[in-house]
Amino acid sequence: MKKVAFVTGGSRGIGYGIAEHLAGAGFDLAINGVRPEESVREALDGLRAKGAGVLYCPGDVASAEARADMMERIRSHFGRLHVLVNNAGVAPKERRDILEATEESFRHVLTTNLQGAYFLTQAAANWMIRQKEEDGTFTGCIVNVSSISATVASVNRGEYCIAKAGLSMATQLFAARLGEFDIPVYEVRPGIIKTDMTAGVTGKYDKLIGEGLTVQKRWGFPDDVGRAVASLARMDFPYSTGQVIMVDGGLTLPRL
Repeated sequence: MKKVAFVTGGSRGIGYGIAEHLAGAGFDLAINGVRPEESVREALDGLRAKGAGVLYCPGDVASAEARADMMERIRSHFGRLHVLVNNAGVAPKERRDILEATEESFRHVLTTNLQGAYFLTQAAANWMIRQKEEDGTFTGCIVNVSSISATVASVNRGEYCIAKAGLSMATQLFAARLGEFDIPVYEVRPGIIKTDMTAGVTGKYDKLIGEGLTVQKRWGFPDDVGRAVASLARMDFPYSTGQVIMVDGGLTLPRL
């Protein structure tokens, strides 16, 4: 029986790159997104073409009701869950200096990027613990996709940076709590990745990358992140719980 991975925000961008590599690694997939299923059918069919059984779980991870519905869908359809990838995230609707940012924007970003992931992890972790108690051979893990913004300050999108910093601490908290059950929790921290979220700043980062912003002088791609997450999901690093995997082309490497 194939293992099951749940990828939030998995129908596009980084999430889809992750889903593609998990499908290639032999996982069946539960894919979350906010768009209607008809709008993501091509993406889902692409994953099925790689041999994965695919369940679409629409809903906003910021909603407690939606999260409960997603978990019930997975339970009813697959009856098991081995990997949770907290990837879903939003950028501020409008980038504003932190001296002018609004509470509404702060709330919107943090409820999706941090609160949603935190409580989805709680639900998945409790289910994984029950599965391990029922079957001693069960292996599972949780992967949080954060960002270099967890430590790199951007004063025109402070709410995003704070959410990612919080997700980084959530990784450590759940890694510490789930250690007794041998369920590793990891953080993957992407840098500048070419997706629809970064489409509006392509020119800016083309220039900065050309000037040496990153050690490896290219954009990152969803494929780069997908490779890292699939390696963790395969349990290639079973004794590395709580660790951060950088996928940033050396952007945060200290240099003189």
